[in-house]
Amino acid sequence: MKHNFGAGPGILPHEVLKQAAEAVVDFNGTGLSLLEISHRSPEFEAVLNEAVSLVKELFSVPEGYSVLFLQGGASTQFALAPYNLLPEGGKAAYLETGVWANKALKEAKFFGDVEIVATSKESNFTYIPKDYTVPADAAYFHITSNNTIYGTQLHQFPKSPIPVVCDMSSDIFSRTVNVADFGLIYAGAQKNMGPAGVTLVIVKDDLLGKTGRKIPAMFNYQVQIEGGSMYNTPPCFAIYVSMLTLKWLKAKGGVPAIELENNAKAKVLYDAIDSNPLFKAVAAPEDRSHMNVCFVAENPEHEKPFLKLCDEKGIVGLKGHRSVGGFRASIYNALPIESVNVLIEAMNEFAEKNK
Repeated sequence: MKHNFGAGPGILPHEVLKQAAEAVVDFNGTGLSLLEISHRSPEFEAVLNEAVSLVKELFSVPEGYSVLFLQGGASTQFALAPYNLLPEGGKAAYLETGVWANKALKEAKFFGDVEIVATSKESNFTYIPKDYTVPADAAYFHITSNNTIYGTQLHQFPKSPIPVVCDMSSDIFSRTVNVADFGLIYAGAQKNMGPAGVTLVIVKDDLLGKTGRKIPAMFNYQVQIEGGSMYNTPPCFAIYVSMLTLKWLKAKGGVPAIELENNAKAKVLYDAIDSNPLFKAVAAPEDRSHMNVCFVAENPEHEKPFLKLCDEKGIVGLKGHRSVGGFRASIYNALPIESVNVLIEAMNEFAEKNK
């Protein structure tokens, strides 16, 4: 058995993979593969409608918001958010907490002024800035809820006098969220919701159409809303697998239930790291991510032999990002606590052998 701690594409529930594999051969008894049916067919329209309905149910999406399944990854949303929300000659505010937040603010500069309200760049993004003021004259305030590379997470979302735009790519559906506190939420699917190839967008309708600029159809949220996420051929397979994953999550008790599991996994793993003399967590304790647990070996020479031991035990995807080094245990929704325990056992065994 493999224990997949990879940062993304991340682990998916086994039952979801099994259903998806069957659908590739014969989708719902149609005699056709999911990969070859028309996206305009009643069978696929039912899939898309169910996926949208599940997002609204699991996140308690209020009236006045639209749910979209788009292509291009969250990186495309770095540009589409300001394209659709930042008026010509306007300003946007950004919280810089890592590589992806930095890339997002760089894209926004194509459409207007950008104010970085706070940054933790000087510490290699090991913490989340706290003491800052959101400018009331900006069109929106952009945040990144979880930082996969550095293992930090916003455990409390900021109060803002302007609409909040949030990249939730790496912790979407991992914890309860009040959607009404946000003007726009976007997330690449490939951490907690499905495979790479589709991006979830939840946008407040009354924020749209106010930029004063013409937006090409494919990049226009309003056009995509009117087209029901099918202005062009959507990524059918990725949407189907996302729908199955959302059904799996609902059957487990929804977001509140998985949040309890995620908190338990994070606590037991951080406790093990803190009590092990050979390892050290990277992020500030109050900002530690419940999705991406980043840690290093106290002795850098222990890194390769520990990874070798992990490989022998079926633990994969543990090597840290090159900008941080060490190890990164991504403990997304579908990773069972049994896998976390296997990792902890490996850490303890390694410590015992290297006293």
